[in-house]
Amino acid sequence: MSFTAGRAALLLVAAFSLATGILGGLARAGWGIPLPAAAAHHGVLMIGGFLGTVISLERAVALGHPAAFAAPLAAGAGTALLLAGVDASLWLAAPVLLMALSIAVLRRQAELHTVLLLAGAAAWLTGNALHLAGASADATAKWWFAFLVLTIVAERLELARLMRPRPLARPLLIVLAGLLAAAAAADAAALYGAALAGLALWLAAFDIARRTVKTAGVSRYAALALLGGYGWLAAAGVAWMALPYFGPAARDAALHALGLGFVFSMIFAHAPIVVPVVARVRLRFTPFFYAPLVLLHVSLVVRLAPAADAFALRSWGAALNAGAVLLFALTVLWRVERRGPPAIT
Repeated sequence: MSFTAGRAALLLVAAFSLATGILGGLARAGWGIPLPAAAAHHGVLMIGGFLGTVISLERAVALGHPAAFAAPLAAGAGTALLLAGVDASLWLAAPVLLMALSIAVLRRQAELHTVLLLAGAAAWLTGNALHLAGASADATAKWWFAFLVLTIVAERLELARLMRPRPLARPLLIVLAGLLAAAAAADAAALYGAALAGLALWLAAFDIARRTVKTAGVSRYAALALLGGYGWLAAAGVAWMALPYFGPAARDAALHALGLGFVFSMIFAHAPIVVPVVARVRLRFTPFFYAPLVLLHVSLVVRLAPAADAFALRSWGAALNAGAVLLFALTVLWRVERRGPPAIT
């Protein structure tokens, strides 16, 4: 199998995990979809199956060594086996292999962002181990989201090197990342939320999106998606801080303002740039990319808005969440050109 075909196969595995995870989420939201395994493993499919595979694949492409593709393969295959109720050792192997990739990157370039990439992979391993050990869903979720947040912050920090660094920016980031890890280890929801809110403020203050939002085309679109995502990260921080006091009322906001509002805003922002590199295609930008981005934000407002019948509103919000992701995927497929160099215009 060629490297191109191998990448395509891994992307299909990630897409399958995403589609199954979304259907499982809709089943949990009350839509009566007969997929009990997908509903039970919604977080596994979205974080380990989809995002774990995609992040590992992106890291493997950056390294360019054939052995590096073992990490995304383990992420996809391990998630499928776990979903089928079969041995889940590959699911533990995936973050270990991602840590190995991160160490290889760190040896090439010893920078704060590469240290954070390694820390994110370690957080993924911790979350997977806790999940398999039967830990509480919230304790596991803290580590899984720490994996995603630290990875995203690391990637944004790498781009921020193009700007003149502020004197306190990096020390403050180290403190906030350490606070996030400490809160996850202590299973302290309020402290975890404070770390998320602090990271949101850090990104809003120091990210290069503050400058690129003044440009045009795909750069402006990506910047608006990023800044909107930072707003949802702050909202998620507030919800996590409220979790000990409001319990289930704040839980959906804590999980989905973070997992959908922040993480998927980052995906929408980065995909037009990352997809051409990973899939070796040309992707032409269109203002229609704003449609799924706006729908994502609107759907979250609907989902998380207080109402007398909160479950019904949450169900419709979840359906609109799924619609936003589907519309984005269709927009990407519509604008892909299989001929030409891997670039976006």
